Amino acid sequence: MSLVLGLAIYAILWWLVFFAVLPIGIVTHEESGTVEAGTASSAPAKPMMLRKIGATTVVAFLVWLGAYYVIVHQPDIFDNLPFLPNFEDA
Repeated sequence: MSLVLGLAIYAILWWLVFFAVLPIGIVTHEESGTVEAGTASSAPAKPMMLRKIGATTVVAFLVWLGAYYVIVHQPDIFDNLPFLPNFEDA
């Protein structure tokens, strides 16, 4: 795997994980009872973005390690699944 391909895969995985992590732990202004004039009541009171960015970076790296292993080492994990076609005989 080249450096550019590895970085591209990591960037895609990072954004996927980031959008999955964003709604975790959100408390809206309406739920906390601190609705201010000019803000939506559904806006997050404390979005905790730095914590979510850090968690996203760690989780995306772990997922990237798994993808790297599958791409580079090509394990035989898919050959043992009975419902996939066998392309070795072709």
